[in-house]
Amino acid sequence: MPRNVKFPSPSLVLSRRSVLLGASSAGAAFALAQMGSPAVAQGLTSVRVSEAIHLGIYVSVYAAKFGGYFKKHGLDVAVSSAGGIAAALPVVLSGNATFAVTGTGMSVNAAVEGAKISNIAKIVGGMAMWAVAKPGANFKTIDDFKGKTVATLRFPSSTIQVPTYIMKEKGGFDAEKAGVKFLQLPAGAQAQAVLDGRADVAVMFEWDASISKQQFGLEAVMSLGDFIPPAAFTTAMLPTAEVTKNPAMVQAFCDALAEAQAALHADRELFVKTSQVEFPQLSEAVIRSAADNIMVKSLAVPKAPTISKAEWDADIAFEIAGGSLKVGRPYEEMVNNTFAEKAAAKFNKAG
Repeated sequence: MPRNVKFPSPSLVLSRRSVLLGASSAGAAFALAQMGSPAVAQGLTSVRVSEAIHLGIYVSVYAAKFGGYFKKHGLDVAVSSAGGIAAALPVVLSGNATFAVTGTGMSVNAAVEGAKISNIAKIVGGMAMWAVAKPGANFKTIDDFKGKTVATLRFPSSTIQVPTYIMKEKGGFDAEKAGVKFLQLPAGAQAQAVLDGRADVAVMFEWDASISKQQFGLEAVMSLGDFIPPAAFTTAMLPTAEVTKNPAMVQAFCDALAEAQAALHADRELFVKTSQVEFPQLSEAVIRSAADNIMVKSLAVPKAPTISKAEWDADIAFEIAGGSLKVGRPYEEMVNNTFAEKAAAKFNKAG
């Protein structure tokens, strides 16, 4: 497994960008020719969000859009998938989006390359992630990863970092030395790799875990999120200069996220209805199964977008152990929590 990941240059050629399975029609239509700096349209400030890939655990962003919270706070938001964890922030740095929503460590890699980035809101605070295998597979403990081939998304995806971290920190062994092989595949291909025997087990986010159960008869044999402390795993980030230039826009973005997150925890149907719009290829049974895993059995969806120092430090330690970071950066340099704190206070939430 690669241990030293060089952050892509801001001049990343965006023709490599692909729209992954599950991207909404609105996201698929998000063309480069339409991107640019925020502008006022129909009385709203136009904002572009570059997300890593289209995932159920990013539901805070989708609910803010579907539930009308972005518009309520004066924003017209378009969301587009960049095609990978490392690809979302370069879209912003090249001036083609306003915010990136991706793995927090990507902001650190950008800082190492000389960029000045501010993490302003927490999008994912826990891991809704499972090890999935065929029925009857003898897979019950961390030691059972030893000598196995594990189907994952492509590095630096958390589907590699999380099991690597767990093996090292909880199991006391190095994945590579223990004969663990990561079969890195495009989104949606992990279940088939288990079915056809190329992999012994797959590590999946939701929706994939529920899809694998409903459509392929696979079983979730281990909740990997149970081994990981709360952390700022995915954040909304943007250049620090843009925060200084457009503080009202940043505050409106955080206000909408805070209201959406509070609403998601108050009403499960907001999760279901939002997900039906964003992922129309999924059955309602899959969505409702995943809702329980994402909203109840994990801390994936925060109750507010604030980023604490403890959550930042936990993520940095996790990403260094998982191999996506070589060094960390301090909370005080990388996080501007003032906007999220104000937003959380408005909705009487914290954490």
